[in-house]
Amino acid sequence: MRVILKETIDSLGIIGSEVDVKKGYARNFLIPQGKAVFATEQSRRQMEQERAKIELQMAKERETAAQMAAKIEGLVCRIPAKVAEGERLYGSVTTKDIAEAMKQQNIEIPKRMILLVEPIKQTGTYQVPIRIYKDVEPEITVEVVSDKMEAETQQ
Repeated sequence: MRVILKETIDSLGIIGSEVDVKKGYARNFLIPQGKAVFATEQSRRQMEQERAKIELQMAKERETAAQMAAKIEGLVCRIPAKVAEGERLYGSVTTKDIAEAMKQQNIEIPKRMILLVEPIKQTGTYQVPIRIYKDVEPEITVEVVSDKMEAETQQ
């Protein structure tokens, strides 16, 4: 089933694009949520009329994303964690932990934007990309340290 997106959806496409999706996905999710409309001649004409407005909105979003990326690029998040023997952690550091560490530095990022392939399970320094906008992915440095070492450095 062909639909026209009314907002950008990462897995499908950008706003204003016409995409092919399964009928149930369109009828049960996209259209009731207002994220898409059926691809008819009338809706195509309407989207063409709104194209300039959409492109202006996308340019503003990209500019905002670039400013945010400049603010985030090179950021260092230090996360204390409980360490077992050696450098292995008791638990793991997840996107939630990274988001909280960034929040402490006055940068609020939803955890779904943090592109952590798998949870961090050892101490060390890691480069983690943050997807702010399509093709805008600055990297931050995440330092996972022993909570005992963190307590000693603060004294």
